Amino acid sequence: MRKTCNLLAAGLCAALVFTGCSSPKSLPDEPYSAVEYKLYPAPEDAYVGDTMPFVTDDGTLELYYLYDTDHNGAGYHPFWKYSTKNLYDYKDHGMILNFGLMSDPDPALGTGSVTQDHDGLYHLFYTGHNDLGNSGMGKECVMHATSTDRENWTKIPEDTFFSPDNYSKDDFRDPEVFWMEEDQCWWLLIAARENSDGGVVAKYTSQDLKTWEFQGPLYAPRSQWMLECPDLFKMGDKWYLTYSWDCVTYYAVGDSPNGPFTTPINNIFDGNGFIFYAAKTAELDGTRYLCGWLGRAALTADSAFYLWAGSMLNHELVQYEDGTLGVTAPHTFAEYFVNDKPVKAVKKEGNVKIKDNNITLSAEDGAYALADMGTRPATMMLECDVTLDADGIAGFAFGGSEKDETWTALCLNARENKLHYEGTEIQDLDKYDPEAFTKYDLSEKEVHHVKLVAENEIVIMYVDDMRALSSRITHSIDGAHIGVFSYGSGASFSNITVKLP
Repeated sequence: MRKTCNLLAAGLCAALVFTGCSSPKSLPDEPYSAVEYKLYPAPEDAYVGDTMPFVTDDGTLELYYLYDTDHNGAGYHPFWKYSTKNLYDYKDHGMILNFGLMSDPDPALGTGSVTQDHDGLYHLFYTGHNDLGNSGMGKECVMHATSTDRENWTKIPEDTFFSPDNYSKDDFRDPEVFWMEEDQCWWLLIAARENSDGGVVAKYTSQDLKTWEFQGPLYAPRSQWMLECPDLFKMGDKWYLTYSWDCVTYYAVGDSPNGPFTTPINNIFDGNGFIFYAAKTAELDGTRYLCGWLGRAALTADSAFYLWAGSMLNHELVQYEDGTLGVTAPHTFAEYFVNDKPVKAVKKEGNVKIKDNNITLSAEDGAYALADMGTRPATMMLECDVTLDADGIAGFAFGGSEKDETWTALCLNARENKLHYEGTEIQDLDKYDPEAFTKYDLSEKEVHHVKLVAENEIVIMYVDDMRALSSRITHSIDGAHIGVFSYGSGASFSNITVKLP
């Protein structure tokens, strides 16, 4: 048997190692260097706030955004812009619209939208915010600017308007303007707060983009304080309304642009707590993307708490036959991650079986099994199929380097039907409830297809082209290893592939 084992080890030295052999307890550390952010950009020493996507005639996705810093003054949130044709190579256009004076309605800018009229002129509708209250008219209003080149914008102060009667004067923001072919007029949707209905998406219409008629609420679920950053779009024969509140982006679905809109049981795309927020959509080359941001980490690293604004984050939308929506990694990433990285793995802890690019693990209650796959590349896309026990917990582990031997857990949790990461070490998973998570019913499929996209500390896990969990995992960088694990249960990871740029 010893001779057979040695032959197997020699034959597989460049691939995977069977646990029955005298394999090392870990793979050696490899050199690690951070990379330029290509997939999830952010301005230097600043952050990406709410995004406003617009697609040009030449097939460029422009992403206007609120520019945020840790040292905002009396005036803040000027509009900056990125543009991309493929979602992995961005051009930074810098600032394209500045905030006004304290005597103006817009010493702070808020979210809006860009559209083009039938004569080719570009229009930017946005939120003006002034904490002094604009002489009693309210803190927030809709403002208008125009441009011929989308780089230089001229504000039109006379087009400014405030909330209607019976609506909050201080919560009236995030205008979304577009041409509605069915009605042959312009629509403007806005996040508002009606005195009796609470947070609503209000609707205005116009023939000239200057004079707007209030049409009442388009969507009034009577459940949340506000429905920020509303967006309305059609996929197939369904209409979808996205909006954000409670640090989460949601959606509702209807059969017409006027609704009624209903809420699917699972109407979120990503995690809670500013993991993915303020997302609006755009269709580029026949694919619709959900464009938002991943918040920046607060408190200590990997604490599961995120602050408002961070890095650009775009998901690809997937529509299913039952009308529900899911998200997955942009398909264009296949053009970026083109180099195969050989998959290596060794047993690190517990009962582990490794064959080719398949790993099977099992562990008793309160214990875990772990396979080490070596130093995590600074940027990569890993894909695999995952099978869990009915009440199992399994996923990806980060750590195990010479500098830091501890391992933290990015979990597919079938016990609680959640995906989560909050810097918890694997052996402590029973001690703490998930805090940074998204709900996902893992019992609906026996095998789950997982894509893991990483760029420096940003790690995005997509499951079944349905749900994402976005995270900043500082425990995965600076030479940390990546592995797969199971906790108190069995799991298998099959058909593992790793691709690099």
